[in-house]
Amino acid sequence: METVGNFIHGKTTLSSSGETLPVTNPATGKVIRQVTQSTREEMLAAIQSAHEAFPAWSKMTPLRRARILFEFKVLLEKHRDELAALIVSEHGKVWSDALGELTRGIEVVEFACGIPHLSKGEYSFNVGSGVDSFSLMQPLGVVAGITPFNFPAMVPMWMFPVALACGNTFVLKPPALVPSASLRMAQLLQEAGLPDGVFNVVHCGNEAASLLTSDPRVQAVSFVGSSAVAEHIYTTASAHGKRVQAFGAAKNHAIVMPDADLDATVNAIMGGAFGSAGERCMALPVVVAVGDETADRLIERLKPLIAALRIGPGELRGKDENEMGPVVSRAHQQKVLGYIDKGVSEGATLVMDGRNYSVAGYPEGFYVGGTLFDNVTPEMTIWREEIFGPVLGIVRVPDYATAISTVNSCLGYT
Repeated sequence: METVGNFIHGKTTLSSSGETLPVTNPATGKVIRQVTQSTREEMLAAIQSAHEAFPAWSKMTPLRRARILFEFKVLLEKHRDELAALIVSEHGKVWSDALGELTRGIEVVEFACGIPHLSKGEYSFNVGSGVDSFSLMQPLGVVAGITPFNFPAMVPMWMFPVALACGNTFVLKPPALVPSASLRMAQLLQEAGLPDGVFNVVHCGNEAASLLTSDPRVQAVSFVGSSAVAEHIYTTASAHGKRVQAFGAAKNHAIVMPDADLDATVNAIMGGAFGSAGERCMALPVVVAVGDETADRLIERLKPLIAALRIGPGELRGKDENEMGPVVSRAHQQKVLGYIDKGVSEGATLVMDGRNYSVAGYPEGFYVGGTLFDNVTPEMTIWREEIFGPVLGIVRVPDYATAISTVNSCLGYT
């Protein structure tokens, strides 16, 4: 069985630990490959490789760096279907979602290709008597990225293309659930002409966060994941003098007024709540309906659309493509189902039940059907916490002012 390796100093290698974790296809529940699990020494070797590559890379002109990234963009487009297939097989999202993720990532690479212009400084003449002022932009050094499972290609491409374009080197720690896209992008970067050591990928456990946030050779850290881990990474890395951006959980709301165009509104709600099986930080898990009549009309229109959702494996394309795939893992499936149980036990009205959902021919897949709750209140767990699954709750309020205060009161929970 194939084992996904590290990418350190221009070479794809397996860890000397001999330890691996299974990578499972969420649509089938079957293990499709393994991913290597690195030692502490290998993690440090990746940081050192990036550290040693930094002087030459940072001195390369922005134009030459941009040319390498442009070639990388060309290769991403050439291998788009290959990358999409890897994403679908490990994450479970449907084909069009995987292609859309890659498109958004490629757009960041295109932006980074403009670095010769974007990195220009400023000059101000005679800001004081005989005093001129100027600014310039300089690379920092080694930058680390720790990414989540829900966008195996897009979120890393939020980070490393711009970091590389600016003259930094990079160490990427992807999640074990979806490791292949990161390794393949590293190989494509090398094919595009990126020097060895400038971009490294290391697969390892929780120790990676501690190393990357404390090692003095790492100058900046970018993270996307849960709020608890984001807070820990921000606190630790900033205490070690690093620049940090850390993105945590989200709880997004849509307020629906009585005079809303319900056809357009319901279409938007369906995409927001159930696109990518709800596994995205900009998913829509809560609708705040102003007035009982508004809530009733929304539910009346949502029920048949949720019931008609085409749910199944993500690899189908064209007219056979499903609208929603499985969630990413058995553990996450059980977590989402636990939230549904919690909603019922805390008194919400379960209008559409996605538990015990099965797909013909895929009995072991990690599927959750579209779920709809009514009469959700701010005291309930399903209102306060990010579910990260295809679960939508309706909150009823009497007026717009109450809707605004209800939404704002959610801040701080996620």
